[in-house]
Amino acid sequence: MTGDPLSEVFGALADPTRRAILARLAEGEATVNELAEPFPVSLQAISKHLKVLERAGLITRGRDAQWRPCRLEPEPLREVATWAEQYRRYWEGRYDQLDEYLQRLQKEKSDGQQGEDSQRP
Repeated sequence: MTGDPLSEVFGALADPTRRAILARLAEGEATVNELAEPFPVSLQAISKHLKVLERAGLITRGRDAQWRPCRLEPEPLREVATWAEQYRRYWEGRYDQLDEYLQRLQKEKSDGQQGEDSQRP
């Protein structure tokens, strides 16, 4: 790890294949072969993706004889959600301001059209 767990998680989430793997694991644990099935890449490539996810703490791999099930570890995703939450509140405030501005423009436009209508013969 880089010493910054959030950066590790974001780095792992940056790849669409790894995000798809996490989506599959959200349904339940799976073997490497099961995880590799929908992708047109080698098992070795999937294993590399799994190592990145494991380093970021997003998955763990069991040790059940030859069957090594992978499972999702939700805590790092919760940390990402907590980090993003502060920005969601910021953007909601910005959207509220935009909404107020658009309503004001709409009112000015309708007030202006009413004024034009009253001047017509």
